[in-house]
Amino acid sequence: MLASDLLPAYEQGFHPADRSRRAMATLFTRIILGELPGRFVHRDDRCVAFLSIHPLQPGHTLVVPIEEVDHWIDLSPDLLHHCTQVAQRVARAAQQAFQPEKVGLMLAGLEVPHVHFHVVPINSGTDLDFANQNLNASAAELDAAADKLRQALQALT
Repeated sequence: MLASDLLPAYEQGFHPADRSRRAMATLFTRIILGELPGRFVHRDDRCVAFLSIHPLQPGHTLVVPIEEVDHWIDLSPDLLHHCTQVAQRVARAAQQAFQPEKVGLMLAGLEVPHVHFHVVPINSGTDLDFANQNLNASAAELDAAADKLRQALQALT
């Protein structure tokens, strides 16, 4: 993946939604559009993947469809399949980059009304407990984790 592939959407001339028809974009749409910062490790025309700013573990990544859909059961089967394929690829990279026992995949969706898959390197079940998220992850820690994931994703191709 080229660095230009990870540019904010507005720098690529791509806008996932006609914002004039909605009262307010979700937090994730604002990240996708580049209105808010995000540490992207994947971007295509259907979904993105970026690091959580409150990671459960280093490398905790969110895979988010560009289309704003609140509940995963409302995703089209094709988009659901695509997002899980991307999540699986990110998980393979996380396995290489962080060497956890497993990489967990969680779909909860109560925090932000926009479907998102949590891809989390884990060594125990407690690694998926949101009570244990790192609310004070530094920019340097997040940047280092994003770099490790990007390198591992490049190695997969």
